Amino acid sequence: METRELEHVVYEKDGPIARIILNNPASANAQTAQMVHSVNEALDDAQYDYDIKVVILKANGKGFCSGHIPTGDYPEFRAELEASGKVWRSAAQLFLWPVLKLWEFPKPLIAQVHGYAIGGGTTWALIPEITVCSEDTWFQMPLVPGFGLPGSETMFEPWVFMNYKRAAEYLYTAQRLTAAEALEFGLVNRVVAADQLEATVEELATKIAKAPLITLQATKAGIVRAWETMGFRTHQQASNDLQAVVTGSQEFQQYVAELMKKSAKPSERA
Repeated sequence: METRELEHVVYEKDGPIARIILNNPASANAQTAQMVHSVNEALDDAQYDYDIKVVILKANGKGFCSGHIPTGDYPEFRAELEASGKVWRSAAQLFLWPVLKLWEFPKPLIAQVHGYAIGGGTTWALIPEITVCSEDTWFQMPLVPGFGLPGSETMFEPWVFMNYKRAAEYLYTAQRLTAAEALEFGLVNRVVAADQLEATVEELATKIAKAPLITLQATKAGIVRAWETMGFRTHQQASNDLQAVVTGSQEFQQYVAELMKKSAKPSERA
């Protein structure tokens, strides 16, 4: 097995299976800029390694991913603020184009989720076409009440829920979904005991990898293009634009100032 230590990510290649492992547990696997870039680097390598047929995205630590860093103080954001006084293109740089890269990744992708997936972390947990989670997992997008933001830079929820009403309540109220509810809503493929999670995912990846790579890629292309035909890619770009509109408003800035007085924790604000 080949192992590479990237910034906040461990990347493994083991026969036909690659593993991208989020590795910043001391910070709840928050999406640092370095982590985003490392995930992209690993995806690029796995895409053009013709021995790799399946990629597993998982995490070390108590939970999968807690989303963006709480301060939102990204170097890319600072650079654009200094240049134009606005965060828009830099948000796309970190949290639009990498999400679309994940969605368009041309090989089978399995998210192995445990503990929690929050905010931007839910994009990595739920956008892969297969998600297997442990019974203790919960999912939440706290951005509407917790940050005053219209969801993440990529509003993928209408697509994974495929249910107008459930997606709306989930986003409006920062609804916290259990693994069982996520399974009922069709957001995940399987829910298993925590001590069976890794074995289940590895078995599934091995089963998928039995097919020819070109066949797997053609199948994945058919699935992705169906969603693309229905407007998924355009809608994700519009989400980033809408967030830029909201964050530039006085109403948003006043709301955030009031929230920060109440609590620094998004979960408590929501």
